[in-house]
Amino acid sequence: MLFHRNSLIVRSHAKINLSLRILGSLADGFHDLEMVNLPLDLHDVIEVNKAPYSIDTFVTCDDASLDFVNIHKEIPFAAGLGGGSSNAAAVIKAIVNLLQLKADDDMLNEIGLQIGADVPFFLKMRPSIVTGIGEKLEPIAVAKSFLCLLVKPVQGLSTKKVFQTYDERKPENLEIDTKKITAALAAGDEEALARLIGNDLQSTSSYLLPEIEEIVDSLRFDGFRVVSMSGSGSTVFALTSNAKLAKESYRKYESLGYVTRLTKTLV
Repeated sequence: MLFHRNSLIVRSHAKINLSLRILGSLADGFHDLEMVNLPLDLHDVIEVNKAPYSIDTFVTCDDASLDFVNIHKEIPFAAGLGGGSSNAAAVIKAIVNLLQLKADDDMLNEIGLQIGADVPFFLKMRPSIVTGIGEKLEPIAVAKSFLCLLVKPVQGLSTKKVFQTYDERKPENLEIDTKKITAALAAGDEEALARLIGNDLQSTSSYLLPEIEEIVDSLRFDGFRVVSMSGSGSTVFALTSNAKLAKESYRKYESLGYVTRLTKTLV
């Protein structure tokens, strides 16, 4: 007799965009991107239950700000950390596992991309160069894990609003060399990363929410060198190998009322 599970508890990890380049706008309103994405140990926990003979679907969540899905949330909402896309990817994989479906990677990517541009990355969950609108992945080598301090203003930002404002303002893009960034990651060169990373959306997001740039400046003043905004914001991340600095700064920004997480990158 075969044993079939009726429930599954899965982790749904966050990510940061170590770099984000906007290469152009597409006719469908999306943008052609080039990003270096790193998965984080920070994760939500999702329980997926198979209800025999039921035609209804029940989804619950313990975050009152989400009125359409309720999961055990640790990833901040509207933060540029991919929480929603990660949740979708985790549920897709859980359903495939629970129902023992025969679905190859291409099929899952196609389904995921219809839900959100970041979903294909979370289906793979490995350090990658991500291009297109998020559907093209090239795995990269990373020499070591970094401690990652996440500091987010209480206010979040809408990804749609940030891109719309970017298109309206037409800011000058940064000179970001993705190949040099991946080489620095492969070498574990923190000083090189500090010089090389950047996010073409950061100036626009800071225009909408000036607190972002204040956090960036504050983290650099504290002694962090690898500092940038993730995705469309509003989270700012700081990478370090200095555990004392990371822990002290975590307590500082938490006491100041920011949404703060201390985690690490996954290799």
